[in-house]
Amino acid sequence: MSSRTGNLSINSENIFPIIKKWLYSDHDIFYRELVSNGCDAITKLKKLELMGEYSRPEDLEYKIQVTVNPDEKTISVTDNGLGMTAEEVEEYINQIAFSGAQDFLEKYKDKANEDQIIGHFGLGFYSAFMVADKVTIDTRSYKEGSTPVHWESDGGLTFEMKDGEKEEQGTTITLYLNEDSYEFANEYRAREVLDKYCSFMPVPIFLDNAKAEPQYETIEKDELTDKDTIVETVVEPAKTEEKENENGEKETVEVEPSRERYKILKRPVALNDVTPLWNKHPNECTEEEYRDFYRKVFMDYKEPLFWIHLNMDYPFNLKGILYFPKINTEYDSIEGTIKLYNNQVFIADNIKEVIPEFLMLLKGTIDCPDLPLNVSRSALQNDGFVKKISDYITKKVADKLTGMCKTDRENYEKYWDDIAPFIKFGCLKDEKFAEKMNDYILFKNLEGKYLTLKDCLEENKEKHENTIFYVTDEKEQSQYINMFKAEGLDAVILPHSIDSPFIGHLERKNEGLKFLRIDADLNDTFKEEVKEDDEEFKKNADTLKEIFKKALNNDKLEIKVEKLKDASMSSVLTVAEESRRMQDMMKMYNMYGMDPSMFGGMGEVLVLNANNQLVQYVLNHGEGENTAKICEQLYDLALLAHGTLTPERMTKFIARSNEIMMMMAE
Repeated sequence: MSSRTGNLSINSENIFPIIKKWLYSDHDIFYRELVSNGCDAITKLKKLELMGEYSRPEDLEYKIQVTVNPDEKTISVTDNGLGMTAEEVEEYINQIAFSGAQDFLEKYKDKANEDQIIGHFGLGFYSAFMVADKVTIDTRSYKEGSTPVHWESDGGLTFEMKDGEKEEQGTTITLYLNEDSYEFANEYRAREVLDKYCSFMPVPIFLDNAKAEPQYETIEKDELTDKDTIVETVVEPAKTEEKENENGEKETVEVEPSRERYKILKRPVALNDVTPLWNKHPNECTEEEYRDFYRKVFMDYKEPLFWIHLNMDYPFNLKGILYFPKINTEYDSIEGTIKLYNNQVFIADNIKEVIPEFLMLLKGTIDCPDLPLNVSRSALQNDGFVKKISDYITKKVADKLTGMCKTDRENYEKYWDDIAPFIKFGCLKDEKFAEKMNDYILFKNLEGKYLTLKDCLEENKEKHENTIFYVTDEKEQSQYINMFKAEGLDAVILPHSIDSPFIGHLERKNEGLKFLRIDADLNDTFKEEVKEDDEEFKKNADTLKEIFKKALNNDKLEIKVEKLKDASMSSVLTVAEESRRMQDMMKMYNMYGMDPSMFGGMGEVLVLNANNQLVQYVLNHGEGENTAKICEQLYDLALLAHGTLTPERMTKFIARSNEIMMMMAE
């Protein structure tokens, strides 16, 4: 072929503005595009081999070789796949690839930012010009008698094409990096990017540093293969020891014979795993393989709780593994990572259009070759196929969880505290998931026993029909827990921030159901009956209320007087459920500048126990010197049992406690 030059079919002055505009934030993606193109070339050749249209030489092992040269600032990507003839270079490079750049610009010219483009998939060869001033292609077709082709382009506007010198079939693309992209010729940076995008590509990928010193390893003689390059033969002499024989004489005995070993050039190790675990059938995978895969992919050395293996080929092709991670403390981040792949090529993390939002709390990999990727995210939101994928993933997770609850209740209960936030978030976000999980939501009671919603209602049926009492903080609400236990009442423990909206969700879904926090009110179980015509009690109650109102000077605080069964309890603070939920909601908005004092004290009720001696003392010494002090102390003690004091009240409480102790000491 005679040398020829030409203009690339692009109407822009230069290809760089197109590439820079759309790919700048992902400018390492050229590695993925070039390597995956090489994988495609090999995959196609394998298909021809299966069809009997190509005979592979016995010594040919399919692979991708990436070579970086930090001195010359170049990168080459070589595959031993199909290769190209001059006509194919003309069609696939000069016409399709570069006209594709124009199509790309036209399609996305009205988009506001590059985040709207999923993974920039399909940009292929011309993404090389994002980082290179000059790109060359050396290729030779697998077809017998084909002539090698050399192609090069400076700046992506014009090209030169002529006969090449490549001897082996396949293609080598060489990038002469621009000064902004020299980092990609660094071996460690290259390894980082290849690991990010190419960890599971279906063809072995090797990375070589052209300027690195050769590395060696020593192997046993019987480990030597035809592929090894021997640098040195190492003969280790026999090992001997002096031992005593049967006659008591000392003699030198050979304990280990001499051996021959070889120092060879270090064998190359592929960067990637060509058969990721998700491609295997679940029955073929061991528990240790699942755990190893989790550690390798997510660099998380805490053991996952359990996992779900997705394996579907109809009506669409989808494989993957979703892990429920272990959360050690409430302070751990529960943001997960779902890595999305297309035919083992990494696309992106956490694409919410494909993955149900609540499952982004998990960690996992999903490979879906049928997914349309080179489209805007707004288009994905309206894509019915994408919705089906999302629904399928949700269904499989629900099936796994409900199945575990039915057949392996012991482990399900063991995992519950860790997985509860995931499941509750899922119920809030996905109606179908909520319906499937409704009978498999567990609640841990005060004795540490796990109950379903139905069990909870059954336990309370006699005393409090359709009402479930709950605890958010066992330490802060310990006084109320002790009261409940003393009366043989039960409550469930709901410690997570997700629980507040979740119980609201359950109340809406289950007619008549009511959740009450354990400190929301004191029901009749804890009180002695007071006769309606007990005028003396009413008079004393009114007197106590006046004394406390005067001492506390708090208009928002409601005061009640009751005869509690436990005479040792002087005062209890309750907050109406609706008021407290409103407070919780308002506190959430505090970040927007609301003053917490606006809703402080809303719905608070101070309950005084008429059976308590200290309360009786206040009643009998309304004008006493220390009565106001005792009233404040009783209120603060009730506040402490309910939660915590403000810094100002805590300071006064400590000072007042010291005063009272001094009075006692005198």
